Amino acid sequence: MTRQFLADIVASEQIPALAVAISRETETIQSLAFGQLNPSPESPPATTDTIFLVASITKPVVATAVMLLVERGLLKLGDPVHRVIPEFNNNGKEDVQVYHLMTHTSGLPDMLPGNTQMRQEHAPLSEFVKRICQLPLDFTPGTQIQYQSCGIALLGEIVERLTGDSLPHFLHGEIFQPLQMHRTSLGLGPLPVGQVAYIDVGAKMENESWNWNRDYWRNFAAPWGGMFSTVKDLSRFGQMFLEQGKLGQQRVLSPTTVKAMTVDHTAFLPQIPANQKVKLAWGLGWRIHTPFNMLFGSLPSAGTFGHYGATGTVTWIDPQRRVVCVILTSQPKAHQTGILARCSNIVAAAVN
Repeated sequence: MTRQFLADIVASEQIPALAVAISRETETIQSLAFGQLNPSPESPPATTDTIFLVASITKPVVATAVMLLVERGLLKLGDPVHRVIPEFNNNGKEDVQVYHLMTHTSGLPDMLPGNTQMRQEHAPLSEFVKRICQLPLDFTPGTQIQYQSCGIALLGEIVERLTGDSLPHFLHGEIFQPLQMHRTSLGLGPLPVGQVAYIDVGAKMENESWNWNRDYWRNFAAPWGGMFSTVKDLSRFGQMFLEQGKLGQQRVLSPTTVKAMTVDHTAFLPQIPANQKVKLAWGLGWRIHTPFNMLFGSLPSAGTFGHYGATGTVTWIDPQRRVVCVILTSQPKAHQTGILARCSNIVAAAVN
């Protein structure tokens, strides 16, 4: 049923390329791919090894890196951000904690004002971090939930300052390599550009030198959305969480850390409005499924957690059913049209 649904939407040209992997426990029970890598008539077909820009699915991976520093005693979630990034301590931001960045409750905006112009100018990541540090807050930390890529940029900076390593290199050595995620990288890095799915950015953006398909963005390595991966690799990342921080003989996180990352933290912040708590529930880097938040469809079990990406991607982990679902597409409109949610429902129903 999943196969026919996916084949139909690709055939109707709603999605140029799509791959999906469904695993139970640590075994893949279905992996499928449809469509083509790029718009060229000579394009090779997409496969389950096709590399996709996964966009904001990058965020829980960066949050995992932060939690490794917490486990090692280099950082506390209650630390003020300015302890590690002193230049952040201005414009009323002295009370912003690492915890607020992890739960999207810092008061920072999603994107920088002037974000588009900075990309047009091919500004480096360091300039984005510099300008984020100068921002005022939209609200007092811990009083609202507001999705914020700016906060994830700071988490990446924290990892680099505390380890003395670049974030892409740290992720490779501490997460991707141990989990045998050999076709995953923050920024395209060494991955073969000819095996990356071309994103349908639309006619308006096609000629922009900073769109998702261009070298500038592919090499930018945004902590909030610059990771490239495959459905197979992301399944392994999800399985590690399902197995309490371990995959095979390789342990990445402690069970205690996995539990801390995957429970609803925002439900217990007393100043957050009730309607935000039920619609925008967050763990540490992971979005938590609720009946009022159907990003992962309407059928996953209570306790399901995951993330989506603006390029048309989603991954979710259902601890009760012991299922990991990864759906990667090259169509940013896949969220708006509900395709990813409908496919998630088909998966959830099929694995009961």
